[in-house]
Amino acid sequence: MNVPIQAAPGHAALLRCSIEVITENQAPSGAYPACPSFEVYRYSWFRDGAFVAEAASRSGAPESADAFHRWCASVVTDRAGRIESLLDALRRGERPDEVAYLPTRYTLDGEDTGEVGWWDFQLDGYGTWLWSLATHLARHDRDPAPYREAVRLTVDYLAATWSTPCYDWWEEYNDRVHGATLGAIRGGLHAVAEAGLADRGLCARTIDALDALVRERGMYDGHLAKWLGSKQVDGSLLACLTPFGSVPPDGPVAAATLHAAELDIVQPDGGVYRYLGDTFYGGGQWPVLAGFLGWHYARIGRTADARRALDWIAAQATEDHLLPEQAPDVRLQAPRRLTEWEERWGHNATPLLWSHAMYLILADELGVSL
Repeated sequence: MNVPIQAAPGHAALLRCSIEVITENQAPSGAYPACPSFEVYRYSWFRDGAFVAEAASRSGAPESADAFHRWCASVVTDRAGRIESLLDALRRGERPDEVAYLPTRYTLDGEDTGEVGWWDFQLDGYGTWLWSLATHLARHDRDPAPYREAVRLTVDYLAATWSTPCYDWWEEYNDRVHGATLGAIRGGLHAVAEAGLADRGLCARTIDALDALVRERGMYDGHLAKWLGSKQVDGSLLACLTPFGSVPPDGPVAAATLHAAELDIVQPDGGVYRYLGDTFYGGGQWPVLAGFLGWHYARIGRTADARRALDWIAAQATEDHLLPEQAPDVRLQAPRRLTEWEERWGHNATPLLWSHAMYLILADELGVSL
């Protein structure tokens, strides 16, 4: 992290609001709702929450991160029997239905949502949680003992399922193995193994197999690909560079992946599309992805570009300093598709806690403080 820089007035207000949005909307259980005012996002995703916890851990609210990680651990250990049954079925060579796997989102009390038809089988959140937990415990010298059983169960679950097709970050394409999902799993397994929280041998064997598959089928023209066998780049792949470190951040694959993203989905002012051809809410630009882009820029020394990404995120805030899921109606890829989503679920989810989290993380990377 750089030497602290005094935040400009606009950033100071957003910094204060962002930590308030995170801490004031956290449930008594420790769970973070994805968006408290958006009906279908009033649940807690391990993926979103793990990055929200990372922001809280960095931004003067480590107790908030503690509470979230305790909640995640209880969610996993409460399902120990379900995990073991799934693993037994896989060992027997069976192919369980999606409902046998752990869901991607839970009620704020840690229960399954019970909603049929949601795009619920996703693996990336569990890897992301392992990464976030290990990072937080190391940063604040927390006792790892309360988490060891949940980590063991999660590592066993991911070691057995990592190559299984599932939905991606965007809850699409459940018949594919996605690059960002593999990156999140790799990042989580590496983090807990390095921290001494998990079976190093199991983690290493899984990572070696995962890396071999990515080298064989997960790249195109030198860059990481959206899914195995794809030629396309995706904004979620930025997380494979930073923070997950799927490839060396200053190596040729990272450089090629960043270059491909800059050509296809990164906009000159700092905004980032999920992928070309996106139609969700018109296919706009995401503050979350600008945060990942800026985070990687900061890591490789492109400080001015990282600051541009931070400024772009801040420019998307409402007058009340709330950050949305997507930049409001700016250069949509499919503007005619916006209305159908608004009629289905309402207006753009605001505030999205994950957007505020990525803003705080990037500000911390750049040393921007109150």
